[in-house]
Amino acid sequence: QVQLVESGGGLVQPGGSLRLSCVASGFTFITTAMRWYRQPPGKERELVASITGVGGSPIYAGSVKGRFTISRDNAKNTVYLQMSSLKPEDTAVYYCNVYGGRDYWGQGTQVTVSS
Repeated sequence: QVQLVESGGGLVQPGGSLRLSCVASGFTFITTAMRWYRQPPGKERELVASITGVGGSPIYAGSVKGRFTISRDNAKNTVYLQMSSLKPEDTAVYYCNVYGGRDYWGQGTQVTVSS
């Protein structure tokens, strides 16, 4: 079955950086698009970034463009989200996502940006 396991969240000061990882299993990773979503406190879940399978072309939400980088290592079945120049408004639970007939989600990892 599809499994997504995120890691790498934590507390960071404004302007700092974090790298999130998501290890995937249960499907053909190399040909499958992957996504990162986030859900800020009291708000709806929103798409942050996506990356295609073959070719690894990224797309970003406007609020993170130029600060976040999505990448993938197909040998490790892992997708990453490198986050830089973090702002308090980036505080959220971050989720890895894949669509395979339906949406599959990881358990989420908390990112808190605060001084």
